[in-house]
Amino acid sequence: MLGVLLGLFAGLRIGEICTLKLGDIDLSEQLVHIDKTMFRIRNPDDGSPKTLLITDTPKSASSVRSVPILPFMLGALTRLKHSHPDGSYFLSGSAVPIEPRTYTERYKAFLNRLNIPYRKFHSLRHTYATECIKHGVDVKSLSELLGHSSVKITLDRYVHSDMKMKRLELEKLYNAI
Repeated sequence: MLGVLLGLFAGLRIGEICTLKLGDIDLSEQLVHIDKTMFRIRNPDDGSPKTLLITDTPKSASSVRSVPILPFMLGALTRLKHSHPDGSYFLSGSAVPIEPRTYTERYKAFLNRLNIPYRKFHSLRHTYATECIKHGVDVKSLSELLGHSSVKITLDRYVHSDMKMKRLELEKLYNAI
């Protein structure tokens, strides 16, 4: 479940992971290039099908970005890239993508097999942001990694301090006095 790892350790959105192609992964620079997303909309013609799957540019210009790949993922990504053409989709290994709704069901089954209570896929992104802050990643860098148009979005939506974090921050003040 490399897609789950990209959500948890790179903060990628499910729609970004679903449209990711192997050519978007640069192993030499250890980067994932994000320039598109996938989502479902209601059919504007009110016909059949009721919804349409759309692949488009991300919702903001800042969502087009490059995100570092953590070293522990390089081996699996290298094997994947060497076994499929660059035009293949990351999740399927073929010319046909896996849509977010289908990947969400696979994610649920994955959690179930591990006896992990269900949390929305997007919670991986929240966890990533919170852990980055806990471990000292500056908010501006994190905001850019997440593809936010402003630091305010990152702080308001994703960063949740707990009492332990607050105590650690105050200890910095006390140690400076």
